[in-house]
Amino acid sequence: MATYKEMPDFDVIIVGAGISGINFAYRLQERSPELSYSILDGRHEIGGTWSLFQYPGIRSDSDLYTFGFAWRPWTGKDSIVHGSIIRQYLEDSAAQEGIDRKIRFRHKVNKLNWSSSSNMWDFDIAVNDTKMMSLRSRFVFLGTGYYDYQEPLQGEIPGIHNFQGKVIHPQCWPADLDYANKQIVIIGSGATAITLLPSLATNAAHVTMLQRSPSYIASLPSRGVFEAIVSNILPRFAANRVLRLKWMLFSLFMVSMCRLFPRAAKSFFLRETAKLLPPGISLEPDFVPSYKPWEQRLCLCPDGDFYASIRSGKASINTDTIETITTSSIKLASGKELHPDIIVTATGLKLRMAGGIAITIDGEPYEISDHFAWRAAMMEGLPNLVLSIGYVNASWTLGADSGAQLACRLLTRMRKEGVSVIVPRMTVEERQALEECPFLALSATYVRKGGNVFPKSAFTAPWQPRSYYWRDLAIARWGDVKKGMQWLR
Repeated sequence: MATYKEMPDFDVIIVGAGISGINFAYRLQERSPELSYSILDGRHEIGGTWSLFQYPGIRSDSDLYTFGFAWRPWTGKDSIVHGSIIRQYLEDSAAQEGIDRKIRFRHKVNKLNWSSSSNMWDFDIAVNDTKMMSLRSRFVFLGTGYYDYQEPLQGEIPGIHNFQGKVIHPQCWPADLDYANKQIVIIGSGATAITLLPSLATNAAHVTMLQRSPSYIASLPSRGVFEAIVSNILPRFAANRVLRLKWMLFSLFMVSMCRLFPRAAKSFFLRETAKLLPPGISLEPDFVPSYKPWEQRLCLCPDGDFYASIRSGKASINTDTIETITTSSIKLASGKELHPDIIVTATGLKLRMAGGIAITIDGEPYEISDHFAWRAAMMEGLPNLVLSIGYVNASWTLGADSGAQLACRLLTRMRKEGVSVIVPRMTVEERQALEECPFLALSATYVRKGGNVFPKSAFTAPWQPRSYYWRDLAIARWGDVKKGMQWLR
């Protein structure tokens, strides 16, 4: 019989009170209500990404009908909304299900150690950045995403240290920044830059987006006609299901068409872009990407606000290479100079797995990047731990939910079979036979720079990366959970 010291504090500990953590907590309550759990989060409030990022105009880059939870459908009229609304939605969702009572804020997990003697995870936790405490659990769910919340990605910008005006990274946006009537240059062309430009242009004197190469930027109505009709003629429950299904199908169709017919997709996007540009402005060189659609994430702008700012004359795009930055200017390779008051370095985010937690097994360090991911959810050689990863070509929430349902299925089966430990394994021969493939199928700069932090993946099941929601959900509910997995009593 186990002694008191050998008993866990919780059956499951969830790290992260963002979308992944809250969704898993719901699934756990729904499918294994007998299990005790707690959520640990280093921040002061619910939200994760939507609590951290506070730059002007921050919004979802996926529709809220699929970005919202399946168990608490999005009922707002707009499909793309401001980050503060998303955070409030997460808070309300957690409160509705009593999940908020399970969260311990300002509890930062520094270290996780698996003890083979007790078959438990030991947590080293910093509370309020001062007090240290320990907890134990049988199972861990990491809802920490793959961004570094402490340190932004520093782009390689020649001479940036010379600039005597303000230099700001969107991840560290000052709440008191006054940019009214200022000349602003945003360096970057990703979703953050495309969100910032129309927001800053409202009060700034002028905003220039300085890019090395263009991105695909699609205009999406914030309130669609189909959504309005469905919401008016169907009961709310039915309307929610129809709209969620519509957006799932739309996302799958768009990504599939882009990958199967990249030339046709590129022509379509460029035609739509040309319609939104000011008269006399050509697509070249500022609006024709060098890559195929969905080799990088497609950027969305609600109601074409990005293009509206350009048409108004309050914003512009410059495609060029930075030669150097002086105390008061940006010198470009073309010979042109820009004279900003503020430089915003929207050059991407730094990648970091597991929230930077040091993971050890019986005191021996464990590196996620050295191992293969089983079903894109558990790590080879890492017992009783699920890592939540969403989609890059669809809503994050869909991927997080398929992972959560897989985790709940594993927990249920462990209980029914009297199993205390599950751990993905493969033989040396099996490993040698695997043909590796990228864990994330994106060519974005931040992925290329930080991609070595991701787990390994292969073309062979069960070591494949995520594919698309319905396939992953089918695997989570009915797929083989024995292959590549040790079940230990």
